[in-house]
Amino acid sequence: MIGLKQIRKKRKYSQQKVAMDLNISRESISYYENGQREPSLELLVQMSKYFNVSIDYLITGKEFQNK
Repeated sequence: MIGLKQIRKKRKYSQQKVAMDLNISRESISYYENGQREPSLELLVQMSKYFNVSIDYLITGKEFQNK
């Protein structure tokens, strides 16, 4: 989840702030950012709306491009 860490740092949000806003633990955010766990599809959708970015961006750090 490369993009999750990128967008969180770009917005200057702490892991704690994101975790509280999404009603999950700070440890979960850390696990997702470090690739130790994968969020559910439902949580990916919540994160996408929260940061106003695509799910592709959250996972890869790049927006989807149709070639």
